[in-house]
Amino acid sequence: MDKVLSKNTSEVSSDPIYLVATPTINSDHADIQSYALDKVCAEDSDTVKAVALYYAVRDDIRYDPYSFDLDPASFAANLTLEAGVGWCVPKAILLAACCRALGIPARLGFADVKNHLSTERLRETMKTDVFHWHGYTSIYLNGRWVKATPAFNVELCNKFGLKPLEFDGHEDLIYHEFDQAGNRHMEYLLERGEYADVPFEEMMGLFKEVYGGFFDEPDLQNHSFEDDVNREVSS
Repeated sequence: MDKVLSKNTSEVSSDPIYLVATPTINSDHADIQSYALDKVCAEDSDTVKAVALYYAVRDDIRYDPYSFDLDPASFAANLTLEAGVGWCVPKAILLAACCRALGIPARLGFADVKNHLSTERLRETMKTDVFHWHGYTSIYLNGRWVKATPAFNVELCNKFGLKPLEFDGHEDLIYHEFDQAGNRHMEYLLERGEYADVPFEEMMGLFKEVYGGFFDEPDLQNHSFEDDVNREVSS
């Protein structure tokens, strides 16, 4: 899919590409449609619906970067919903799929960030504190594109001392700049733009280039991200 520059927030959403179901953003899947409908009231505005979907995906689906899978098929929104866990990109995909299922235009945004929420095991495996292609969802509401990041569930934020990101459907919500103590936590380094679907080739190419050790660690999925988090925050 062609990239759509996120800086153009006034862009109209008439292009049906932001509503169409794809194999990854599979908004036509019965489970996605049922889940989305269950989380909203039919008479509510698109903004109210989008906010409800944001909180549902943020907190119903646990953030787990150990669940990373290179297979593009594994990114399908219904599989993340079924698993109940996912990292930032699959969770952004799920939110986009739920929005599209209700007729709300949505697309995927990506950026490189520093000091991302992580564990010692993950940092040692990745060999860097820069996370490329951090994913968020961009939703068309009230005549403009609004960014929302559903990655970190509230329980995880509380464990790490972060304020959960609160989405109102009007203001961009993209990252935890500071923790609850006022210390800098995350920094956006590069905005990679917004896309109608996942740019797998470009994203995976860079992952393999900079995170070689990540893919050489086949047993990462055999460890528990939640257990590692609990151990680190209690030490």
